[in-house]
Amino acid sequence: MPDPVSNPANPGADRRASAPAPDPATRPPAPSYRERLWVPLWWWPIGFGVAALLAAEIHMGGHGVRAWLPYAALLPVAAWVLLWFGRHRLEVAADERGNPELRVDRAHLPVEFVARAAIVPPAAKSAALGRQLDPAAYVQHRPWVRPMLLLVLDDPDDPTPYWLISTRRPERVLTALGVPSAAD
Repeated sequence: MPDPVSNPANPGADRRASAPAPDPATRPPAPSYRERLWVPLWWWPIGFGVAALLAAEIHMGGHGVRAWLPYAALLPVAAWVLLWFGRHRLEVAADERGNPELRVDRAHLPVEFVARAAIVPPAAKSAALGRQLDPAAYVQHRPWVRPMLLLVLDDPDDPTPYWLISTRRPERVLTALGVPSAAD
């Protein structure tokens, strides 16, 4: 019987199976808060309706493949676009040292650099994104999410003055981070 470790067809198969399981104490804990910023449900019928109208315009009077191909191509494209719009994630999880860290897509913000925080209500969103916006700020805005969260930074090595991010539940994000709101 051949040695399973030296199997030339699949050299790493048995090594992976015999490797010790990772210690649960060294595994990072699950995020304390997680949110996916999906598009509203009412966008889906509108997106499919626009795709169907465009497909009908292309197919107008065509026969054979030209009659069904626009529908087969454009309806999945509409679904892909709506899923792509909702790809943004926001989560609060522990870093390597166990401190909370905010993750927005690929950006990470350790809580130790947050000086203060404030919830931006929908009524003040236009001003926060318009004339009051600092060009050096980190902004992650989704127009279909009404409230926003403002996190003012205190990091001398980072030129970013604050983060302005869309979230449906800003109170829960602040609670998970352990940062009090400016209104508290």
